[in-house]
Amino acid sequence: MSDNSGLVFAFSLDGGGGGSRLELDGVKKWHPEDGPLWVHLDYARSAARTWLQNNSGIEPVIVEALTAEETRPRSLVHKGGMLVILRGVNLNPGMDPEDMVSIRFWIESDRIVTLRHRRVMAIDDLRQAVESGSGPVSSGEFLEELADRLVQRMGYVISDVDNAVDELEDEVIAEQTYELRQKIANIRRTSISMRRYLAPQRDVMARLYNEKVDWLNEAERMRIREIADRTMRYVEDLDAIRDRAAVTQEELNARLAEQMNKTMYVLSIVAGIFLPLGLLTGLLGVNVGGIPGTENQWAFAIFCGLLLVVAVVQVWLFKRKKWM
Repeated sequence: MSDNSGLVFAFSLDGGGGGSRLELDGVKKWHPEDGPLWVHLDYARSAARTWLQNNSGIEPVIVEALTAEETRPRSLVHKGGMLVILRGVNLNPGMDPEDMVSIRFWIESDRIVTLRHRRVMAIDDLRQAVESGSGPVSSGEFLEELADRLVQRMGYVISDVDNAVDELEDEVIAEQTYELRQKIANIRRTSISMRRYLAPQRDVMARLYNEKVDWLNEAERMRIREIADRTMRYVEDLDAIRDRAAVTQEELNARLAEQMNKTMYVLSIVAGIFLPLGLLTGLLGVNVGGIPGTENQWAFAIFCGLLLVVAVVQVWLFKRKKWM
């Protein structure tokens, strides 16, 4: 592996699932008669871009699409080769899975050129399979296996998000706290971010089934069709997760509003009881002459009893009017 050259790894495939490692010089000397070639590059490296533009023999318009900064899932057939751009969940340490990584590749019958900037676990799986002799035996099988591994990992992440929604629904019933709002917002953001790339990827997988290339046989097309169906189901799952999160948010807001209304109701009852009591104590607390009871030693006790009677009458009146 050479970081400066942009070459992550390269294999000369033997057509039986295995292959031998190549360095950059071996890649540059490769000819179609040498057997199938798989080159994996870091498109952010200038040396990799230079090789693609000047030495790979790939059309400039395809090279431009392969090395673009921002991409969305797409596919394009050109002169017997196929440009495919897909997305996979980001399972690199310390990264958010919904921050999906891009994998771009150009596939011909005898050559596969894949590009990435951030590590893609599905590519690592295929590399290990080739090293162990159990890798793809054709370009069509490579496309099918890579798409399958990308979608498989998406399924794990979507299942985790779905379980998180289940837990949140239970938490909303058990307790109503404002902290749950942030959890719900995170789930909705995750589902929306994943769907942004997964929805067009679903369309790409559906198109791959019908692409007219001679290196894609009928069995591989059928497997790609199955992968497209799974991708469609995951998009539907993300839609359901987003809708469930929205319903959970509404339920939480309703319960918090109800909780607030109950609190305000109790405070209103308390204020209603103490309002006339406060009026009476305020009148007798005026610092002017003529306040009754100033000369009577029992005046304070009588006044407290009067306040108690007023409070009891108020409580009775509130209950009669069903305010309590």
